[in-house]
Amino acid sequence: MTTNNQKEGDSNLDIVRHLLESAEAQIRSAKQLLSENPEKNKKLKKLNLDQKASELNIISEGRIIEGVFDGEMMIGPDKKKYPVPANYASKSKFVAGDILKLTIENDGSFVYKQIRPIERKRLVGSLLFEDDQYKVLAGGKPYKVLLASVTYFKLAPGDTVTVAIPENEDSDWAAIESAAITD
Repeated sequence: MTTNNQKEGDSNLDIVRHLLESAEAQIRSAKQLLSENPEKNKKLKKLNLDQKASELNIISEGRIIEGVFDGEMMIGPDKKKYPVPANYASKSKFVAGDILKLTIENDGSFVYKQIRPIERKRLVGSLLFEDDQYKVLAGGKPYKVLLASVTYFKLAPGDTVTVAIPENEDSDWAAIESAAITD
């Protein structure tokens, strides 16, 4: 028979274990950052999503809208932001800068389709959790990633992942493509 004190003690131990694992993952990420040569990373221009979006179209009286994916949402040529379901963006591995087409159905539902993917490059990095956001430290930079991708792969801080980012432009977001899960 267990007592409430034992249950609390077990719960506290689990919390401490989780905190230690998270701290270890952050230390590994910091060491990786220190060991990388900053000069090998060429300077990329910042991805200008608003400019890309302004060059796109709204077709058929607002029923079909082309826009650019920003990592979480689609930005239309009218600068409005349209929500892209995180599980769909994660499954489709959308990368910031991808051009999407949004069709607004008669019942009001949104249907997205990728019409022009941005050129991508892949990096291997380590998952971390900071500032209430999952990120992947890859190529000396932390990239935000969708929570839906983290939960789909059942990832934890410290896990090694492969991410896709825009090849020729700088972005704050990456798409998780695959993962090596540690037990």
